[in-house]
Amino acid sequence: METHEARQISNDSIPSDLPKMTLEEFLESDLEGYEYIKGELIPMPPTSVEHGDISMNLVSPLYLYVRDNHLGRVYVPDTGFRVGERVLIPDIAFISTDRIPDDKSKAFPVPPDLAVEVVSPSDTLLRVEEKVFAYLEAGTQLVWVIKPRSKTVNVYRSETDITLLTRNDTLSGEEVVEGFSCKVAELFE
Repeated sequence: METHEARQISNDSIPSDLPKMTLEEFLESDLEGYEYIKGELIPMPPTSVEHGDISMNLVSPLYLYVRDNHLGRVYVPDTGFRVGERVLIPDIAFISTDRIPDDKSKAFPVPPDLAVEVVSPSDTLLRVEEKVFAYLEAGTQLVWVIKPRSKTVNVYRSETDITLLTRNDTLSGEEVVEGFSCKVAELFE
């Protein structure tokens, strides 16, 4: 079985002229539109209309629920989170009130409580899984991977606690966003 350390992200489209930097240098920089993974800058290209529709179908009810219940904050793409020795940009993220840092001028110094990744046509399974396991290893409690093609959601609680939800199921915030739920089918409308 492959270990997490052995997994590598390959992206032939990364320009070779990007500067090499440490995690600390990246966190202090004003460089936007990149994730930082194992010393490499990974460009985050624009997403598709379908990706945007799915994201909005989830972020709207999630944001309203979190706001109305004073649970914390919901963040959309472009918000970076330190995830171990990486800085990742989830498509949607939730962080509880007590974990929101005072300094909001930089990437979050902690991983989100909930991370959501909407799979894009350009994503590879390897890249998505690497991000999921990095979130979990860093302390993220719940990761939702939304797959537009199959209209399913994989719910990750740990490396061994994974649930597949179909259009007939309901997505739940469980203990992380307690009381939140949404029908999976509604994500794909």
